[in-house]
Amino acid sequence: MLVYPAIDLRGGRVVRLQKGDYDLEQRYQFDPLALAQSYADAGASWLHVVDLDGARSGDSANLAAIEAIANKVSMQVQAGGGVRSEDDFKRFVDAGVSRVVVGSLAVREPQVVDALHWRYGADSLTLALDARADESGVFRVATAGWRTLESATLMDLLGSFIGKGFGHFLVTDIDRDGMLGGPNVELYRALRVLAPKAAILASGGVQGLADLTALREVGVAGVVIGKALLDGRFTLRGRLGGPARKKQRKPGGGGRGGGGPSRRQRPIIPPGAGAAPIAGRPAPPPAAFTGHS
Repeated sequence: MLVYPAIDLRGGRVVRLQKGDYDLEQRYQFDPLALAQSYADAGASWLHVVDLDGARSGDSANLAAIEAIANKVSMQVQAGGGVRSEDDFKRFVDAGVSRVVVGSLAVREPQVVDALHWRYGADSLTLALDARADESGVFRVATAGWRTLESATLMDLLGSFIGKGFGHFLVTDIDRDGMLGGPNVELYRALRVLAPKAAILASGGVQGLADLTALREVGVAGVVIGKALLDGRFTLRGRLGGPARKKQRKPGGGGRGGGGPSRRQRPIIPPGAGAAPIAGRPAPPPAAFTGHS
């Protein structure tokens, strides 16, 4: 099981949202490129990056930052946010992204995604089937920056795309995202039963090492972790799965001295919560953020 550290970008800043709510934004002072470099220095082979502005409006407002990360840091980058057409998809590919995350487009215009799959190959894209349980407990997929709950169910869509030969899926339990309440292990267990050969990435709720153990036992291919790393609940060293990085660093990459975030780039955390740089000594577990930015 691979660990994908996550960087969410909004207005060029590193942020985290609660349950995808743009009004519940927690800002961090990390420089995106320096933060990505710190994850690479810790041994990560993949990085997950989300353009939150793009996911909401369809405009790739943070593509330049994503391109800088993809071309200057020695990791494979999986990124998305605002992919509404093949042109959008190609912009991410041209920016150096190894695997493009496609969400709303897969639900609303599956024929376009089928064409992308045929032209670029199954390993070029990850389908984001982010879902929320409705009143009856059925998980339905959300689109447009998680603001619209579609009628399509998570299980039906996953089965449909599996039948077409798609292999990479990112599944987020939206109500657990950014909450540090633990992942929905039973959901991923059910998905593994439905699609035992698919590479399913779990996302949402990871708060500690016990969660990684539980997800590994379920058999997911990877786990995306954002807030728990940013808040210093644990570090990446010794927690990564899979082979060593294969992507070669490009000339001029890595930033100044190739280092991670400086001591001045600590997250903005509510009073009393505490934090520590990712590559440094972990702080005691912080309190969960419960207010607006």
